[in-house]
Amino acid sequence: MKSILGIGNALVDILATLDNDKLLQQFNLPKGSMQHVDEAVSSHIWNEIRTRDVQIVAGGSTSNTLNGTAGLGMPSTFIGKTGKDELGRLFADDQQAHGLQSHLLHSPQATGHCTVFITPDAERTMATYLGAAIDLVPDDLQPDMFDGYDYFHIEGYLVQNPDLVRRAVTLAKSKGLLISLDLASYNVVEAHKTFLADIIQHYVDIVFANEAEAAVFTGHPPLSAVEKLSHHCQIAVVKIGDQGSLIQRGTEQHIVPACPARAIDATGAGDLYASGFLYAHAIGLPLAQCGVMASTVAAKVVEIIGCRIDKSTWKSLRELTIEH
Repeated sequence: MKSILGIGNALVDILATLDNDKLLQQFNLPKGSMQHVDEAVSSHIWNEIRTRDVQIVAGGSTSNTLNGTAGLGMPSTFIGKTGKDELGRLFADDQQAHGLQSHLLHSPQATGHCTVFITPDAERTMATYLGAAIDLVPDDLQPDMFDGYDYFHIEGYLVQNPDLVRRAVTLAKSKGLLISLDLASYNVVEAHKTFLADIIQHYVDIVFANEAEAAVFTGHPPLSAVEKLSHHCQIAVVKIGDQGSLIQRGTEQHIVPACPARAIDATGAGDLYASGFLYAHAIGLPLAQCGVMASTVAAKVVEIIGCRIDKSTWKSLRELTIEH
């Protein structure tokens, strides 16, 4: 089985289900976005939601994706940085419990966390305090960390540290890894479009974007956007929610319908879509089937709160690939 290495912000998710959008408005959080907040705002948010029914679970975009690839049976290793605190231990324990290997480095700062507001329309809006995650620096990455892997996955959220991103993809490319990038959030793309375009053009093989991210990056609606993206990488993927996804490699294009699901929380849907796609690609499935597998995994995660699919569901998902 081919293996995957990934790097990302090591975060713990605080999942809060809301009855309406009032709290989003209170903290000036555009629905569906990811906003960085400082420690003071993060503490204020926590004081507002601490009496609610919240869940605290390990998260982070790349970590979620690798949790999925590991669940599907693909050897998976995560690089990140946490604090030496209770949330950091929770994050490390979660990785071990779900079969991930880790290069977890430590910082004197508190472990980063992301408050995920889930509204009745199943949309998720994130307020992220990076904490220790921001202390991951280029010098933390050593060439031997990249030895022995086939794929390298990176999240767009890391672009707040462009030197780290550039070193990561340079090392991955020098080792011959196939590199995938998730654009992460439309506001991330807005703020770092030039840098992302350069990285994609010179290093990235597979790009994952949702409809909003693709529109900001290309200036085009989904069908045109996936075609534009495919000029800059081997495989371009544009996810369009309950309408499915568009996948293009060269002149080969596929429209993959979404799998039916009773959605209650969209948190991690894009991350787990990438899990299914990369796993299917790694075992050599045709491009359209990679999309089907990705949509199937994404459908499973939106039916639960949070991103941690249970072992029996992973088993049934692995069995689907055997049928192909």
